[in-house]
Amino acid sequence: MIQRHTPFQMSLLTLLLAALPVASAMAMSKAEHKDAQARIDTTYKADKAACNSLASNAKDVCIEEAKAKEKVALAEQEFAYTGKLVDQRKVGVAKAESTYAVAKERCDDKAGNDKDVCVKEAKAVETKALADLTLAKKVGEAVTEAKDEKRDANYKVATEKCDAMAGSAKDACVLDAKMKYGKT
Repeated sequence: MIQRHTPFQMSLLTLLLAALPVASAMAMSKAEHKDAQARIDTTYKADKAACNSLASNAKDVCIEEAKAKEKVALAEQEFAYTGKLVDQRKVGVAKAESTYAVAKERCDDKAGNDKDVCVKEAKAVETKALADLTLAKKVGEAVTEAKDEKRDANYKVATEKCDAMAGSAKDACVLDAKMKYGKT
Protein backbone atom coordinates (compact mmCIF):
# COMPACT_ATOMS: atom_id res chain seq x y z
CA MET A 1 0.00 0.00 0.00
CA ILE A 2 1.44 3.37 -0.98
CA GLN A 3 1.16 6.05 1.67
CA ARG A 4 -0.03 9.35 0.26
CA HIS A 5 0.94 12.61 1.92
CA THR A 6 -1.25 15.68 2.02
CA PRO A 7 0.10 18.96 0.64
CA PHE A 8 0.39 20.13 4.26
CA GLN A 9 2.57 17.14 5.17
CA MET A 10 4.74 17.62 2.10
CA SER A 11 5.26 21.32 2.81
CA LEU A 12 6.22 20.57 6.41
CA LEU A 13 8.66 17.87 5.33
CA THR A 14 10.17 20.20 2.74
CA LEU A 15 10.63 22.91 5.36
CA LEU A 16 12.25 20.53 7.82
CA LEU A 17 14.57 19.02 5.25
CA ALA A 18 15.64 22.49 4.19
CA ALA A 19 16.80 23.16 7.74
CA LEU A 20 18.91 20.02 8.10
CA PRO A 21 21.78 20.52 5.65
CA VAL A 22 22.84 23.82 7.15
CA ALA A 23 26.25 22.94 8.52
CA SER A 24 27.53 26.21 9.85
CA ALA A 25 26.66 29.83 9.96
CA MET A 26 28.58 32.77 8.62
CA ALA A 27 30.05 35.22 11.08
CA MET A 28 27.87 38.26 11.63
CA SER A 29 28.40 41.35 13.70
CA LYS A 30 26.04 42.32 16.49
CA ALA A 31 24.93 45.36 14.47
CA GLU A 32 24.15 43.21 11.41
CA HIS A 33 22.21 40.86 13.66
CA LYS A 34 20.13 43.70 15.11
CA ASP A 35 19.51 45.10 11.60
CA ALA A 36 18.31 41.71 10.40
CA GLN A 37 15.98 41.40 13.38
CA ALA A 38 14.59 44.86 12.65
CA ARG A 39 13.96 43.86 9.01
CA ILE A 40 12.14 40.74 10.20
CA ASP A 41 9.98 42.87 12.52
CA THR A 42 9.20 45.33 9.71
CA THR A 43 8.27 42.48 7.36
CA TYR A 44 6.03 40.95 10.03
CA LYS A 45 4.20 44.24 10.57
CA ALA A 46 3.69 44.68 6.81
CA ASP A 47 2.49 41.09 6.40
CA LYS A 48 0.08 41.50 9.32
CA ALA A 49 -1.22 44.81 7.95
CA ALA A 50 -1.90 43.13 4.60
CA CYS A 51 -4.29 40.80 6.42
CA ASN A 52 -6.58 43.68 7.37
CA SER A 53 -8.27 43.57 3.97
CA LEU A 54 -9.44 40.00 4.63
CA ALA A 55 -12.36 38.83 6.74
CA SER A 56 -13.24 36.00 9.13
CA ASN A 57 -11.03 32.89 9.06
CA ALA A 58 -9.10 34.02 5.98
CA LYS A 59 -7.86 36.95 8.06
CA ASP A 60 -7.02 34.65 10.98
CA VAL A 61 -5.06 32.33 8.65
CA CYS A 62 -3.24 35.30 7.15
CA ILE A 63 -2.24 36.59 10.59
CA GLU A 64 -1.12 33.12 11.66
CA GLU A 65 0.98 32.84 8.49
CA ALA A 66 2.59 36.20 9.26
CA LYS A 67 3.40 35.06 12.81
CA ALA A 68 4.78 31.76 11.50
CA LYS A 69 6.97 33.52 8.95
CA GLU A 70 8.31 35.83 11.66
CA LYS A 71 8.97 32.99 14.12
CA VAL A 72 10.92 30.96 11.56
CA ALA A 73 12.83 34.00 10.30
CA LEU A 74 13.86 34.93 13.86
CA ALA A 75 15.04 31.37 14.54
CA GLU A 76 16.97 31.27 11.27
CA GLN A 77 18.49 34.65 12.04
CA GLU A 78 19.59 33.52 15.50
CA PHE A 79 21.23 30.45 14.02
CA ALA A 80 22.93 32.56 11.35
CA TYR A 81 24.27 34.79 14.14
CA THR A 82 25.43 32.12 16.59
CA GLY A 83 26.09 29.11 14.40
CA LYS A 84 25.23 26.86 17.35
CA LEU A 85 23.69 23.46 16.74
CA VAL A 86 21.10 24.14 19.43
CA ASP A 87 19.95 27.16 17.43
CA GLN A 88 19.85 25.06 14.26
CA ARG A 89 17.51 22.66 16.06
CA LYS A 90 15.37 25.63 17.12
CA VAL A 91 14.90 26.45 13.43
CA GLY A 92 13.41 23.00 12.84
CA VAL A 93 11.20 23.31 15.92
CA ALA A 94 10.01 26.77 14.84
CA LYS A 95 9.15 25.44 11.38
CA ALA A 96 7.24 22.47 12.77
CA GLU A 97 5.32 24.51 15.35
CA SER A 98 4.56 27.32 12.91
CA THR A 99 3.35 24.98 10.21
CA TYR A 100 1.10 23.30 12.77
CA ALA A 101 -0.31 26.63 13.97
CA VAL A 102 -1.18 27.68 10.40
CA ALA A 103 -2.68 24.28 9.56
CA LYS A 104 -4.74 24.31 12.75
CA GLU A 105 -6.09 27.75 11.89
CA ARG A 106 -7.01 26.53 8.41
CA CYS A 107 -8.98 23.72 10.03
CA ASP A 108 -11.37 26.33 11.43
CA ASP A 109 -12.95 26.49 7.97
CA LYS A 110 -14.23 22.97 8.56
CA ALA A 111 -16.84 21.67 10.95
CA GLY A 112 -17.56 18.56 12.98
CA ASN A 113 -15.55 15.45 12.34
CA ASP A 114 -13.80 16.95 9.33
CA LYS A 115 -12.39 19.68 11.57
CA ASP A 116 -11.36 17.16 14.25
CA VAL A 117 -9.57 15.02 11.67
CA CYS A 118 -7.88 18.07 10.18
CA VAL A 119 -6.56 19.20 13.59
CA LYS A 120 -5.41 15.70 14.54
CA GLU A 121 -3.64 15.28 11.20
CA ALA A 122 -1.86 18.62 11.63
CA LYS A 123 -0.82 17.67 15.17
CA ALA A 124 0.40 14.25 14.02
CA VAL A 125 2.59 15.82 11.34
CA GLU A 126 4.04 18.25 13.89
CA THR A 127 4.69 15.43 16.36
CA LYS A 128 6.43 13.35 13.68
CA ALA A 129 8.56 16.33 12.62
CA LEU A 130 9.63 17.02 16.20
CA ALA A 131 10.36 13.32 16.70
CA ASP A 132 12.53 13.35 13.56
CA LEU A 133 14.46 16.31 14.95
CA THR A 134 15.01 14.45 18.21
CA LEU A 135 16.11 11.36 16.31
CA ALA A 136 18.55 13.38 14.21
CA LYS A 137 20.01 14.88 17.39
CA LYS A 138 20.43 11.46 19.00
CA VAL A 139 21.98 9.98 15.86
CA GLY A 140 24.41 12.89 15.74
CA GLU A 141 25.35 12.33 19.37
CA ALA A 142 25.83 8.58 18.74
CA VAL A 143 28.06 9.27 15.73
CA THR A 144 30.19 11.65 17.79
CA GLU A 145 30.45 9.13 20.61
CA ALA A 146 31.44 6.35 18.19
CA LYS A 147 34.15 8.55 16.65
CA ASP A 148 35.52 9.31 20.11
CA GLU A 149 35.58 5.63 21.03
CA LYS A 150 37.34 4.71 17.79
CA ARG A 151 39.91 7.46 18.27
CA ASP A 152 40.56 6.31 21.86
CA ALA A 153 40.96 2.69 20.74
CA ASN A 154 43.39 3.70 17.98
CA TYR A 155 45.35 5.83 20.45
CA LYS A 156 45.69 2.89 22.85
CA VAL A 157 46.99 0.69 20.02
CA ALA A 158 49.48 3.35 18.93
CA THR A 159 50.81 3.87 22.47
CA GLU A 160 51.07 0.11 22.97
CA LYS A 161 53.26 -0.05 19.86
CA CYS A 162 55.43 2.68 21.39
CA ASP A 163 56.05 0.51 24.46
CA ALA A 164 58.32 -1.70 22.37
CA MET A 165 60.66 1.28 21.88
CA ALA A 166 62.99 3.00 24.30
CA GLY A 167 64.36 6.46 25.04
CA SER A 168 63.80 9.33 22.63
CA ALA A 169 62.30 7.02 19.99
CA LYS A 170 59.56 6.02 22.47
CA ASP A 171 58.99 9.64 23.49
CA ALA A 172 58.70 10.67 19.83
CA CYS A 173 56.31 7.78 19.14
CA VAL A 174 54.07 8.69 22.10
CA LEU A 175 54.11 12.38 21.12
CA ASP A 176 53.20 11.44 17.54
CA ALA A 177 50.32 9.26 18.79
CA LYS A 178 49.05 12.08 21.00
CA MET A 179 49.13 14.54 18.10
CA LYS A 180 47.51 12.10 15.69
CA TYR A 181 44.63 11.19 18.01
CA GLY A 182 44.06 14.56 19.66
CA LYS A 183 45.35 13.72 23.11
CA THR A 184 47.09 16.29 25.27
